[in-house]
Amino acid sequence: MPSTVTTASGPTADRSFFGHPRGLATLFMTEMWERFSYYGMRAILIYYLTSTIARGGMGFADSKAGAVYGLYTALVYLMALGGGWIADLFIGQQRAVLYGGILITAGEFCLMAPSTTFFYVALVLLMAGTGFLKGNVSTIVGQLYSREDPRRDSGFSIFYMGINIGAFLSPIFCGYVGEHFSWRLGFGLCGVGMLAGVVQYVLTLRYLGDAGRLPAKSENPAKDREHKRTAVVALTASGAVLLLVGLLGATGVIHLDANIVSAALGWCLLGISALVFAWLIFFGDWTAEERKRSAAILVLFIASALFWAAFEQAGSSLSLFAERNTNRHVPGFIASILRQNEFPASWYQFVQPAFVIALAPVFAWLWLRMGKHEPSSPAKFSAGLFFGGAAFVVMVPAAMIATGSAMAGPLWLVLCYLLQTLGELCLSPVGLSAMTKLAPERAAGFMMGIWFLSISIGNWLAGEAASLYSSMPLPQLFGSVAVFSIVAAVILLAVARPTVRLMGGVN
Repeated sequence: MPSTVTTASGPTADRSFFGHPRGLATLFMTEMWERFSYYGMRAILIYYLTSTIARGGMGFADSKAGAVYGLYTALVYLMALGGGWIADLFIGQQRAVLYGGILITAGEFCLMAPSTTFFYVALVLLMAGTGFLKGNVSTIVGQLYSREDPRRDSGFSIFYMGINIGAFLSPIFCGYVGEHFSWRLGFGLCGVGMLAGVVQYVLTLRYLGDAGRLPAKSENPAKDREHKRTAVVALTASGAVLLLVGLLGATGVIHLDANIVSAALGWCLLGISALVFAWLIFFGDWTAEERKRSAAILVLFIASALFWAAFEQAGSSLSLFAERNTNRHVPGFIASILRQNEFPASWYQFVQPAFVIALAPVFAWLWLRMGKHEPSSPAKFSAGLFFGGAAFVVMVPAAMIATGSAMAGPLWLVLCYLLQTLGELCLSPVGLSAMTKLAPERAAGFMMGIWFLSISIGNWLAGEAASLYSSMPLPQLFGSVAVFSIVAAVILLAVARPTVRLMGGVN
């Protein structure tokens, strides 16, 4: 007999999954396999792009590879905005997650084809699929709890462990297969992981009950119909613009390359952000309380974008540092097992999630243990930015060591990733939880998409940093990131109390 679940309308006594609703297990496994797919692909993407054609790669220069990496990772999260909007208005979060999983599976398998055309088709499928799945699965987690349920932040921390189990396993297996055998086999293994996630999601979907099953509705059906018409017009116009630009580029009427498109994307992300928050705070049909909470979300949004700009360099500039400037030699008996004298550079990608798996339960316990003394969400975000900046402070001497033919020791990156993980645990699960508490129920998926829009901007900035890897002194590059992050942490701490007041009692 399936357990009773908590829906958006109110909580129940369901505590069958470590004291949490049974539906959390379904979402935990879905997100684990989706992250296995995403981080497995991300672990080898920058190497695939910069590897020579003779080695099965794309043969891109660092500047172009960084631009493509930034474009892909930024658009993956940007699409969450549209995916959340479509789920809210038309199909509900449950179906959006299913459709997203199917598209991601197809995209990973398309990467196995030895064709440039299939490579870009695969990226489009992956971006669309992640846009449908990523934000909506987190929204459903929030709908399993009431807004006052004290288990909420703890539940998101458990859910976040699922993310990091997938992120921990994928570089070990997909990275090794990709670097030792072929990049395309590595991508194929990512596809198998996502397929496993889709199968278990379908088999255990019943445990979600009504959470995310239907599109959101307000108390005004006329406004709901108006919102749907607006969405149809916006989505059609966006599709037409993208199609037109693609056709003009394909026919040579306009010149497009990765660097030009990446620069244009940066301005588009800033423009979209400005329009979205102008609508939420000044122009939409929101209540005064919703407008104040949107202003608080804007503060968290900016902090999130700056944090991820540093953090997501794990897959771009820090990955290149691991491959080119870090000593990865292993003892003879391990080399005989690996069949190579160095461990794969992509294995550094499992260090962060390993720390998260170890420390997430500690943070989940800590927030509950602190009770009424628990820091506010803005204060936690400030701590996250500080730790993110401190991670790059560590990398400055490492970069100074790695000059010419010298190599930095392997523990520099490990310490960097430990500090980044402390920052991540202060910010990321807290941000997910805050978005679900601050968002109006009629726009829960859309507001979660806004959270992922901040990550999109961060990923774009991380790609831009990678494009400077060969042209800017590494101590200067890493030092700039450190200073920027720490200054942002201080500013955010200064405005933490006014931001809490805008949150209207939601912490």
